[in-house]
Amino acid sequence: MENKPKKSLGQNFLRDEKVLQKIIEASDLKSDDFVIEIGPGEGVLTEQLAKHAQKVIAIELDSDLLPKLTEKFATQKNVEFIHANILNINLPALISNYKLQTTNYKLIANIPYYITSPIIRLFLEQETQPQEILLMVQKEVAQRITASTGQMSILSISVQYYATAEILFEVSKNAFFPVPKVDSAIIKITPNRKFDKELDKKFFRLVKAGFSAKRKTLANNLSNSLQLDKSIVSEKLKALSISENARAQELDVADWQRLVEIF
Repeated sequence: MENKPKKSLGQNFLRDEKVLQKIIEASDLKSDDFVIEIGPGEGVLTEQLAKHAQKVIAIELDSDLLPKLTEKFATQKNVEFIHANILNINLPALISNYKLQTTNYKLIANIPYYITSPIIRLFLEQETQPQEILLMVQKEVAQRITASTGQMSILSISVQYYATAEILFEVSKNAFFPVPKVDSAIIKITPNRKFDKELDKKFFRLVKAGFSAKRKTLANNLSNSLQLDKSIVSEKLKALSISENARAQELDVADWQRLVEIF
């Protein structure tokens, strides 16, 4: 009996073999790699991952899918399923239990757009980050994550602060069942900066302040959010050669890092 995708969970099952193979090629898995997969769905990607990785830990929220998945992979010793919501899971404990801090682990998943940002932040803001993150996301979300100066957002900054991000290839909406309304893209995120709890807290506090009101200038937003006189904010921006009329989306990660040092 065919699995019926649940709209409430944003389920769209991948049905295109060619796309599946492109994901596996892009993942560049080694025989000693561990993979965390979120939302295995019908297990089509899980099956391919298991052929190349040492172990696949698949986290599935849908209790209706779990019995079928468990049965399908009953003889597959290197696949393990966890029934949980990834956003509620104790990720540091999971990393510790599987000793992922002593091995190469990758996050590979086809995820609903509405939890894209929290999932990426969850994994990047860990002492043990994945070696690599490969995600199938909405094309528009992928473009926002990889945005350049002038089009930046809290999402793009939160990813690019910790990692390099690139769109590997686009995926037609027709590769899924049911067919979603928009196309998707495979995005590769490679962490290159370790999580630093205190410094990062200060960094994102400033970024959120800068983006607090979309239509206002950076100087106005920082002045209002940080409760500082605008003339003081303007002087600080001027010291970094940033125009007081600049808007938050015009700054790149390096600009924000320089701002953190003087605020």
